[in-house]
Amino acid sequence: QVQLVESGGGLVQAGGSLRLSCEASGSIFSINTMDWYRQGSGKQRDLVATITSGGSANYANSVKGRFTISRDNAKNTVYLQMNNLKPEDTAVYYCNVVGRPSRWSFVEYYWGQGTQVTVSS
Repeated sequence: QVQLVESGGGLVQAGGSLRLSCEASGSIFSINTMDWYRQGSGKQRDLVATITSGGSANYANSVKGRFTISRDNAKNTVYLQMNNLKPEDTAVYYCNVVGRPSRWSFVEYYWGQGTQVTVSS
């Protein structure tokens, strides 16, 4: 069983920074992409950033130049460094990991529990 544990959310003023972490633990054979999503109140869950196993990253237009996604494959951990935060970044942030629990398994999608990020103006 694979578990994702997120940390790093909180309350910050506009212009401030936060760093989110998400560690995958348990029985996992391999990890493909690792992503961060966010969901504002009353809104749909949107992709914020994604990173491949080789380290290639892509970002939503709204966060380009402000957010940086990275990963530590040895620790099965993905990070999201968020700088110059804006009130519109306020949301619950979720990590998503795409991987295989065993060599013979199909790819599965795992979700973290979510961490609240609140940016005050």
